[in-house]
Amino acid sequence: MSPISGPVRVDPPVDITGKAGDGARIGDLDALRGFALFGILVVNIAFFASGYPFHLIPDPAYGSWVDQGTRWLVEFLFTMKFYLLFSFLFGYSFTLQIDSAVRRGVTFAPRFRRRLAGLFVLGVLHAVFLFHGDILTTYALLGLVLLAARGMRPKTASTLAAALLGLVALLIALVAVRGGGLVPDDAVAVDAGARSTEALGGGLGSVLVEHLRAMPAMISALLVQGPLALCAFLVGLAAGKVRLLADVTRHQVLLRRVQQVGYPIGLAGALVFAIGGGTANLTGLVLSILTAPLLMAAYVATALRGFHTGWGHRLAGILAPAGRMALSNYLGQSVAAVLIFTGIGLGLVGRVAPLPTLLIAVGIFGGQLLFSAWWLARFRYGPVEWLLRSWTEARRVGFRR
Repeated sequence: MSPISGPVRVDPPVDITGKAGDGARIGDLDALRGFALFGILVVNIAFFASGYPFHLIPDPAYGSWVDQGTRWLVEFLFTMKFYLLFSFLFGYSFTLQIDSAVRRGVTFAPRFRRRLAGLFVLGVLHAVFLFHGDILTTYALLGLVLLAARGMRPKTASTLAAALLGLVALLIALVAVRGGGLVPDDAVAVDAGARSTEALGGGLGSVLVEHLRAMPAMISALLVQGPLALCAFLVGLAAGKVRLLADVTRHQVLLRRVQQVGYPIGLAGALVFAIGGGTANLTGLVLSILTAPLLMAAYVATALRGFHTGWGHRLAGILAPAGRMALSNYLGQSVAAVLIFTGIGLGLVGRVAPLPTLLIAVGIFGGQLLFSAWWLARFRYGPVEWLLRSWTEARRVGFRR
């Protein structure tokens, strides 16, 4: 039987909707997705608010200590962390989709490839019309690798992820040693940032041209981000196979150890990364590649432990609806930012300092939390999730509750 297109043998399926762990398993995953959405928005919104971050240089118009401190805080706590969480959850959810296919008695691989094709088309449209830093196309392509690796043992998947992570760090370190850099000329970068900001402040045609012009550079950036996302996919695959999140209360000792190791090492690496200027500094980038996964793991351990306290359970309930329709919200964040910052909408690009930009991100996410709860009280899926599910199943699935 073909390992790609035939039914797949997996561990006995587990109940992902029932009573085990008080039904918290899916709630935990959805809450983590909501948490990841917030972190991704905090990082991405800077690329809507100004054309300079795309060229790895701060907007020279905002150089006060408040501006610098806000950028530093985002680099320290958010940059290169939250897309790893999103990627980990993609890998973990992949195992749940396999279980669902087994329970329903349907072949998994053809349906998953169809899903990836739909995700790729959404990613291309997103990159062209909304945000040239799109990650969906990368996920769609890497999903094929994940599909091929679905029979891999958890230990093998984890080992491969660690090896790939080390290889990426080594290659970038070699470039750094040879004197390479991502911003060879600050003056050229400043000039390019000014042109990008002006283009984003124009009408629809100007914005589209800027997005298309930026594509080659973004594809080059994915040569680093793509392998790191794949590492997180594989770790998520391994975690899903051993049902790591099936009952969080059974893993309190493990979660504490992750916190004890992840925070000291991860925060130290994040500190060097932020002080060095973020991704523009190759030395800091190498250190972040090696330590950001540990910091992200510590974040996750803290969130999972917190979700099982009184206040944390309420917080998880607030985050979970946004996570259940994560794809709609990810695209919705771009729509909101385009309407606020580019010339298609209010045209505030280049006119908002880093701190107010960060507050706008908080406002957008707050609105998404409210909208997601309202929407899912009436509909079974987020709008884009429904569209993708209908495409995947080649039929119109039920929408209303």
